[in-house]
Amino acid sequence: MKRKPLGFTLVELLVVITVIGILVSLLLPAVQAAREAARRSSCFNNMKQIGLALTNYHGSHQTLPPGWIGLDPRTRKPLAEGDPGWGWASFILPQLEQENLARALVYSLPIIDPANDEIRSTFLPVYRCASDSPAREFELPRKDSPSMILTRLATSNYVGVHGTLELDACEGLRPGIICQSDGTFYHLSRTRFADIRDGLSNTAIVGERSSEFGSSTWLGSVRGGDEAMARILGVADHAPNALGAHLDDFSSRHPAGIQFVMGDGSVRLVHKTVDLEVYRAMVTRARRETITRD
Repeated sequence: MKRKPLGFTLVELLVVITVIGILVSLLLPAVQAAREAARRSSCFNNMKQIGLALTNYHGSHQTLPPGWIGLDPRTRKPLAEGDPGWGWASFILPQLEQENLARALVYSLPIIDPANDEIRSTFLPVYRCASDSPAREFELPRKDSPSMILTRLATSNYVGVHGTLELDACEGLRPGIICQSDGTFYHLSRTRFADIRDGLSNTAIVGERSSEFGSSTWLGSVRGGDEAMARILGVADHAPNALGAHLDDFSSRHPAGIQFVMGDGSVRLVHKTVDLEVYRAMVTRARRETITRD
């Protein structure tokens, strides 16, 4: 008698492969969703640390750090496009357990001064969202010649809330004028919690920024750099993650929306379908709008 051959027939093998393919296609979205949830949770924890650092800074100095320091190099009068340029995120390094880095940083000298060469390339994981590009540095073009590179800067995914007023308005101002805004952070700002009259839990002070529309940094506004102020601050003239968004908008790679640090240190997710007027009310500090928790 002939022995029946062992193993799968070609048809059976194709059926098994097809079933496995279907199972993988069903599981892949769930796996990707789980990975994104983990990345978003990591980003959430970073922002919680930033919120706590800002609260501790306020406790020590009775004010939040300035949006950025801009002074005329000759007269030392306020100048939005001046030096040294250090931004809000550089001032809370001690509160983020980066005391050694803060001591090595020469705040009295411009960001691009040779004394700060090593600082400019220092990557800080607390300022990076795991959902975004892994790039640690980016090339900053010159404002007057975008094809030329002015310097390289460490990246960041978190920018201060400038409010609803355009950062472009700060360009070209004569010395002696502070470029103010309706948000928490702006040129030479010294915002106290008492100045956030819309309520700390209702006011966003730091938000996410993806690298899709351009790179941001934790260092500050570099004099002569392309869109230098927008590298550290954001405005709410467009909805979060809006199509055709600009560098100065808030954005993220989280499918659900964008996370913001509120004035009380909490972190809130703002959905990309949020009403634009509600969104703009959330980023201003003292307009007396009513915002629901929803």
